[in-house]
Amino acid sequence: MAGHGDIPTSVQAIKTGAEDFLETGHHAKGRLKSLSAVRQYDDTREQDVRNVTLRALFSRLIRRERQVFALLARGKPHKQLAFALGTSEQTSKLHRHNVTQIFQVQVLAELAVMAERLGVLSAVQCEKNRA
Repeated sequence: MAGHGDIPTSVQAIKTGAEDFLETGHHAKGRLKSLSAVRQYDDTREQDVRNVTLRALFSRLIRRERQVFALLARGKPHKQLAFALGTSEQTSKLHRHNVTQIFQVQVLAELAVMAERLGVLSAVQCEKNRA
Protein backbone atom coordinates (compact mmCIF):
# COMPACT_ATOMS: atom_id res chain seq x y z
CA MET A 1 0.00 0.00 0.00
CA ALA A 2 1.21 3.45 -0.78
CA GLY A 3 0.00 6.96 -0.02
CA HIS A 4 0.52 7.90 -3.62
CA GLY A 5 0.87 5.52 -6.48
CA ASP A 6 2.59 5.90 -9.76
CA ILE A 7 3.89 3.43 -12.28
CA PRO A 8 7.57 3.50 -11.19
CA THR A 9 6.60 2.99 -7.53
CA SER A 10 4.30 0.08 -8.35
CA VAL A 11 6.93 -1.54 -10.61
CA GLN A 12 9.54 -1.24 -7.85
CA ALA A 13 7.11 -2.77 -5.30
CA ILE A 14 6.39 -5.76 -7.56
CA LYS A 15 10.12 -6.27 -8.24
CA THR A 16 10.85 -6.36 -4.51
CA GLY A 17 8.29 -9.10 -3.92
CA ALA A 18 4.89 -7.45 -3.59
CA GLU A 19 2.06 -9.53 -4.99
CA ASP A 20 -0.12 -6.51 -5.65
CA PHE A 21 -0.08 -2.76 -5.27
CA LEU A 22 -2.83 -0.67 -3.72
CA GLU A 23 -2.83 3.08 -3.48
CA THR A 24 -4.34 4.44 -0.31
CA GLY A 25 -6.62 7.40 -0.36
CA HIS A 26 -10.30 8.12 -0.06
CA HIS A 27 -11.19 4.79 -1.72
CA ALA A 28 -8.78 2.72 0.39
CA LYS A 29 -11.31 1.75 3.08
CA GLY A 30 -13.75 0.48 0.47
CA ARG A 31 -11.00 -1.51 -1.24
CA LEU A 32 -9.89 -3.02 2.06
CA LYS A 33 -13.47 -4.00 2.91
CA SER A 34 -13.82 -5.63 -0.49
CA LEU A 35 -10.57 -7.53 -0.07
CA SER A 36 -11.60 -8.62 3.40
CA ALA A 37 -14.95 -9.86 2.10
CA VAL A 38 -13.25 -11.83 -0.68
CA ARG A 39 -10.83 -13.41 1.79
CA GLN A 40 -13.69 -14.31 4.15
CA TYR A 41 -15.64 -15.85 1.26
CA ASP A 42 -12.59 -17.89 0.20
CA ASP A 43 -12.03 -19.10 3.77
CA THR A 44 -15.68 -20.09 4.16
CA ARG A 45 -15.71 -21.87 0.81
CA GLU A 46 -12.53 -23.75 1.69
CA GLN A 47 -14.04 -24.85 5.02
CA ASP A 48 -17.23 -25.97 3.25
CA VAL A 49 -15.19 -28.11 0.84
CA ARG A 50 -13.33 -29.69 3.77
CA ASN A 51 -16.61 -30.44 5.54
CA VAL A 52 -18.14 -32.02 2.43
CA THR A 53 -15.03 -34.18 2.05
CA LEU A 54 -15.21 -35.25 5.71
CA ARG A 55 -18.90 -36.16 5.40
CA ALA A 56 -18.15 -38.18 2.26
CA LEU A 57 -15.41 -40.11 4.06
CA PHE A 58 -17.63 -40.67 7.10
CA SER A 59 -20.41 -42.04 4.88
CA ARG A 60 -18.00 -44.76 3.67
CA LEU A 61 -17.78 -46.21 7.20
CA ILE A 62 -19.94 -49.17 8.12
CA ARG A 63 -21.96 -48.97 11.35
CA ARG A 64 -19.27 -50.67 13.46
CA GLU A 65 -16.56 -48.43 12.04
CA ARG A 66 -18.63 -45.38 12.96
CA GLN A 67 -18.72 -46.63 16.54
CA VAL A 68 -14.97 -47.18 16.43
CA PHE A 69 -14.48 -43.71 14.95
CA ALA A 70 -16.38 -42.11 17.85
CA LEU A 71 -14.48 -44.12 20.46
CA LEU A 72 -11.10 -43.38 18.86
CA ALA A 73 -11.98 -39.69 18.71
CA ARG A 74 -12.47 -39.86 22.48
CA GLY A 75 -9.00 -41.36 22.86
CA LYS A 76 -10.01 -44.91 23.83
CA PRO A 77 -7.15 -47.46 23.65
CA HIS A 78 -7.55 -50.93 22.08
CA LYS A 79 -8.61 -52.71 25.25
CA GLN A 80 -11.33 -50.19 26.06
CA LEU A 81 -12.37 -50.14 22.43
CA ALA A 82 -12.71 -53.93 22.36
CA PHE A 83 -14.62 -53.95 25.66
CA ALA A 84 -17.02 -51.21 24.52
CA LEU A 85 -17.69 -53.05 21.27
CA GLY A 86 -17.84 -56.50 22.81
CA THR A 87 -15.15 -57.78 20.45
CA SER A 88 -11.58 -59.02 20.65
CA GLU A 89 -8.64 -56.63 20.62
CA GLN A 90 -7.64 -58.01 17.24
CA THR A 91 -11.04 -57.15 15.77
CA SER A 92 -10.95 -53.66 17.27
CA LYS A 93 -7.46 -53.16 15.77
CA LEU A 94 -8.80 -54.18 12.37
CA HIS A 95 -11.65 -51.65 12.60
CA ARG A 96 -9.22 -48.99 13.81
CA HIS A 97 -6.98 -49.71 10.83
CA ASN A 98 -9.93 -49.37 8.43
CA VAL A 99 -10.99 -46.05 9.96
CA THR A 100 -7.48 -44.58 9.88
CA GLN A 101 -7.04 -45.73 6.27
CA ILE A 102 -10.32 -44.17 5.12
CA PHE A 103 -9.53 -40.84 6.81
CA GLN A 104 -5.82 -41.09 5.96
CA VAL A 105 -4.64 -40.08 9.43
CA GLN A 106 -1.38 -40.91 11.11
CA VAL A 107 -2.23 -39.40 14.50
CA LEU A 108 -5.46 -40.34 16.26
CA ALA A 109 -5.85 -36.80 17.56
CA GLU A 110 -6.70 -35.83 13.98
CA LEU A 111 -9.80 -38.04 14.27
CA ALA A 112 -10.93 -36.03 17.29
CA VAL A 113 -10.79 -32.82 15.26
CA MET A 114 -12.65 -34.48 12.40
CA ALA A 115 -15.26 -35.92 14.75
CA GLU A 116 -15.85 -32.47 16.24
CA ARG A 117 -16.32 -30.95 12.78
CA LEU A 118 -18.73 -33.72 11.86
CA GLY A 119 -20.66 -33.36 15.11
CA VAL A 120 -20.07 -37.03 15.90
CA LEU A 121 -18.99 -36.44 19.49
CA SER A 122 -22.02 -34.35 20.38
CA ALA A 123 -24.35 -36.79 18.57
CA VAL A 124 -23.05 -39.71 20.64
CA GLN A 125 -23.43 -37.65 23.82
CA CYS A 126 -27.05 -36.85 22.90
CA GLU A 127 -27.77 -40.56 22.40
CA LYS A 128 -26.30 -41.33 25.83
CA ASN A 129 -28.43 -38.62 27.44
CA ARG A 130 -31.60 -40.10 25.89
CA ALA A 131 -30.83 -43.59 27.19
